[in-house]
Amino acid sequence: MSSSVQFLEETGSALRSALASQDWTAIGALDLQCRQAVEEAMVEPARDETLLRARMQELLDLYRQLVTVCQHEQQRLAGELIQLNQSQQGAKVYQLFG
Repeated sequence: MSSSVQFLEETGSALRSALASQDWTAIGALDLQCRQAVEEAMVEPARDETLLRARMQELLDLYRQLVTVCQHEQQRLAGELIQLNQSQQGAKVYQLFG
C-alpha cells in the first residue's frame, strides 16, 4: 500500500472516530487532513487504482454520514436557540408585569 493511500486510510479512520464522539474541533482539523491526503493520493505516480478507489469510496460514504450528522446537529441547536429566545422574551414580559 502506498504511503498516500495509507495516510488517506488513517485520516479517514481518525475522522470516523471523531464523528462517533462528535468532536467537532477534531473533525475540522481532520477534514483539512483528508483533503490533503486526497490531493497527495491523486498525484502519486505509483498507485494502486483499485485500492485508491476503494478508500475514496469509503471516504465519500463517511462524508455523507458526516453531512447527515451535521444537519441533525444544526437542527437540534436551532431548536435550542429558539427555546432560549422564547424563554428570554417570556422573562422580559414577566419583568414588565411582575
